[in-house]
Amino acid sequence: MATSMRGLTQYISDLRACRVRELEEKRINREMAHIRQKFKDGNLDGYQKKKYLAKVVFTYILGYKVDVGHMEAVNLISSIKYSEKQIGYLACTLLMHENSDMVRLVINSFRKDLDDNNEIYNCLALHAIATLGGQEMAEALGENVYRSMISQTSTTFVKKKAALTLLRLYRKHPTVLPAGDWAERIIHMMDDYDQSVVMTITTLITAMAQDHLEAFSGCYQKAVNRLDKIVFDQETPAEYVYYKVSNPWLQIKLLRLLQYYPPPDNPEVIDMVNGIIQAIVDTSQETPRNVQHNNAQNAVLFEAINLAIHIDPESKVCHSAGVLLGRFIMAKETNVRYLGLDAMAHLAATSISLDAVKKHQNIIIQSLKDRDISVRRRALDLLYSMCDTTNSKIIVGELVRYLQVADYNLREEMVLKIAILTERFATEYEWYVDTILQLIATAGDHVGAEVWYRVVQLVTNNEDLQMYAAQAVYQHLQAIACHENMIRVGGYILGEFGHLIANESGCSPIEQFQALHSKVNLCTAPTRALLLTTYVKWVNLFPEIKDHLINIFERYTHVLDAELQQRACEYLALATRQEDDDLLATICDEMPIFPERESALVNRLHKRGEQAQDKRTWIIGHQADNKGREAERFKNFRKNTADSNSIISDLPSQQQQQQQTKPQPHLPPQPLPQPQPQSQRSMSTGMDTMMGTTSSGLGPAEDIMSSLADLDLSSNGNGTIQDEPLLMSNPAQPTGTSTDLAQLYETPTPPITQQDSTISSPSQANGDLLHTATLGGVNPALVASLTVGDHVEKWFERLTYSNEGVLYEDSQIQIGIKAEYHGHLGRLALFFGNKIDIKLSNFFATIDNPISTSLSASFHDAPITEINGGAQIQEMIHIECKDAFGGGGLGQLPLLRISYLVENEPKIIVLKLPITLSRFVEGVTLESGPFFERWKIIGGAPREAQQIFPIRLTSSNDVDIPRNSRIIAGNRLAVLSGIDPKPENIVFAGVLHMSSAGKVGILGRLEPNKEAKLCRLTIRSTNEQVSAEILRLASNPLNLDVAASL
Repeated sequence: MATSMRGLTQYISDLRACRVRELEEKRINREMAHIRQKFKDGNLDGYQKKKYLAKVVFTYILGYKVDVGHMEAVNLISSIKYSEKQIGYLACTLLMHENSDMVRLVINSFRKDLDDNNEIYNCLALHAIATLGGQEMAEALGENVYRSMISQTSTTFVKKKAALTLLRLYRKHPTVLPAGDWAERIIHMMDDYDQSVVMTITTLITAMAQDHLEAFSGCYQKAVNRLDKIVFDQETPAEYVYYKVSNPWLQIKLLRLLQYYPPPDNPEVIDMVNGIIQAIVDTSQETPRNVQHNNAQNAVLFEAINLAIHIDPESKVCHSAGVLLGRFIMAKETNVRYLGLDAMAHLAATSISLDAVKKHQNIIIQSLKDRDISVRRRALDLLYSMCDTTNSKIIVGELVRYLQVADYNLREEMVLKIAILTERFATEYEWYVDTILQLIATAGDHVGAEVWYRVVQLVTNNEDLQMYAAQAVYQHLQAIACHENMIRVGGYILGEFGHLIANESGCSPIEQFQALHSKVNLCTAPTRALLLTTYVKWVNLFPEIKDHLINIFERYTHVLDAELQQRACEYLALATRQEDDDLLATICDEMPIFPERESALVNRLHKRGEQAQDKRTWIIGHQADNKGREAERFKNFRKNTADSNSIISDLPSQQQQQQQTKPQPHLPPQPLPQPQPQSQRSMSTGMDTMMGTTSSGLGPAEDIMSSLADLDLSSNGNGTIQDEPLLMSNPAQPTGTSTDLAQLYETPTPPITQQDSTISSPSQANGDLLHTATLGGVNPALVASLTVGDHVEKWFERLTYSNEGVLYEDSQIQIGIKAEYHGHLGRLALFFGNKIDIKLSNFFATIDNPISTSLSASFHDAPITEINGGAQIQEMIHIECKDAFGGGGLGQLPLLRISYLVENEPKIIVLKLPITLSRFVEGVTLESGPFFERWKIIGGAPREAQQIFPIRLTSSNDVDIPRNSRIIAGNRLAVLSGIDPKPENIVFAGVLHMSSAGKVGILGRLEPNKEAKLCRLTIRSTNEQVSAEILRLASNPLNLDVAASL
């Protein structure tokens, strides 16, 4: 490149010849001015743009800011010449960032190069996408990258690069990519003939499977089969054999992937996996002489041992592996010792019996003195995991002794672990108090507040310990140098229990006071405040030193610190009251016993290891900790779906099994299905637990109001407006919005369309009509008019700017809604609650959608046929916005038509579904300059819609700013702060997403006038229909003349 552009070569030579920075800056400024003028003049061919842009890029690499060349880089990307396109991509990846406005200009060029048949163009685009990696780019190009990866025409190199690009995008924006939808095709790529592709795909699956265990469960079968071929069949090309080890990189990735899934239930699969692990262990019995061979062999071995421990830490494989680990922790190589200690810590953290690990206790303690800090850290983790009541005093004593000479970056973690072990395995409270006080004295700077809080709690709750604790802390306060945390503990304990040792020799009240007050000058204000509280308690307990204490209170009434001054004044007033006054004794009474609570130390320790990209499959700790964590991870994962039972079977039988566990698609030629009872209803993947309820109605009937307790059913105007996902009741499930949407489409059963739901509805059975027929046998619900009621319109209006609430309620049934939207997709959960004790039979629900060309809405499954008394069911509706739509009347919104029988009496309900255009808007954040620039570009009518309407003020005749902001935000528009100088004015922005019509930008201003009790709302967008509809939706709840919810 340098030889073909002489100007660039000369420019680089001139810069290198500059002896001082001033000359270099002068040369750069002159060149940048020249380039800026050339770009301004225009009429440059591709070669000249490339040359000047290369100079700009080189200048940027040197560390100078550049403000030219962005548009030229965008133009060069579209060039048909590789050299020009390469410079364009290089400039884009260096000069732009993920939030740059210029990124939007290159998305179409990236998409074009991804779809090109030239693999070099594909790779340039993939590299740029991975480097920039913004959320907008992930949303726009994620699908294209995925297609490049799975395409049969893509080369091996493109597939690998596409997989790594998806990995980068997923790690950065996991909620944007629909990983669940893609799971099946991605898993299929694990059978690729090229093992380099399998390696990258396995890495991608490992990242995605951590959040989508069930969707990627089929990878278990693929991983085991591939390992079996590598280990036993030696099916590895020669170029992937590294020092006699068959593709160690792929083996490690596959072994690690299996650790993210629970052990399979099928004993044959267990034997198959154990056979693979045993074969790996057997081949590692002898240490190779070649260092590279040894490293590759050990890397596979330790991952296999971790998998064996994960499956069954008490198995024979783990027993034989434990013998190897005992040898490894004594090895001369640092890496081997490190891995041996790490694997042994895993074994100790998951095993019921620690005997195999305790054999090496002395060697592990010696590892604390290793020259390598990483080995010392692993030894600390292992000692923490292997500690129990039998060896706690030995291990804690060694750790406390080592703490005095430990590295400073190890001390905080050591203090946490010592405190946890001391509390968890203390057989004597006296030993616990002595150890913690010694810990504070040794490493007080690293002792958090949680540690001494816990000491105070345990001492207060154990009466037999109080006198000993007071004596022990008093002895520590005798030291010349005393840490502030020790003073805090001493102040609290002596203030509460100092009277218990007041009669002991050397522990008189005046001596306790002198020991504590002699350290006060070294303390911070919070500690001094605590000591003042101690002193006021002593006024009540020790009248003989009352004069000394009052003197201190009087001095502190003149300090500058407001907190100390206030305390001193109040305590002085208490201390100088008459002796027969009981107020001081009442206030200074002993503290009550603290309620028992879980120690915060363990949670703080575990959070330190949760920052890695790949989640740990185990935590440093004990068997109980890991067992509970594993149960939490796997409680929503159904191991019987495409798991161990199908791993050893061939593909056809696996497909047959999957067909048995998933609903069959509705085929029109088949006879109408019989209505199923509630207990027979098939469950969709992950759907029944997402909403915190099931559609089957199984189990004891619950009160309907308690069933809907998590919904915002309040009748006042302060409904909760939130945009966060509401459909996940289980915190262990992934919470990303697009992840949730992706899971809805995992099942191969197509959503029931309007026609399908009508055909297969429970209105017919065995060809006989169950409802009272009119119009020639048509279900009356299909022709009934809209249901009216006192609160129906109010409930509907609130749901136009809220994601949850009541849609309808009467004496028999309550219908609640929870909704979630992302981009142009959405889903709406309907809760049908039977408020009476009588079963609602022949239940029929369908969607009447007159705007199907602009909006699609369909049930996920065929609706349920009956609702037991007091029960609640859930139905899920999938929504997609294709084009703009609007209006709130009939024919402009989808309708929900419901009918059922109550003791053979028919009931029909027809309701408008609160699926409005604003539901598909996503708020965007803009600064003042960009906002007004776009505001001016859009201009006035017809793309501007404006309305002036009366508003209601608060009881104090002020503008209700919180409610106005809540309604605007409820329409999914981002409220922008700092744009309008008037605080009551609201400026907002958003982007409407439509699958067919694309995206439409929306800007708006709300300007209330409290004197006139009027408000002006202005909406500008690039689509006049959108402007009018957003104006209607945002103004209706605010308009005093038309609002139903005021």
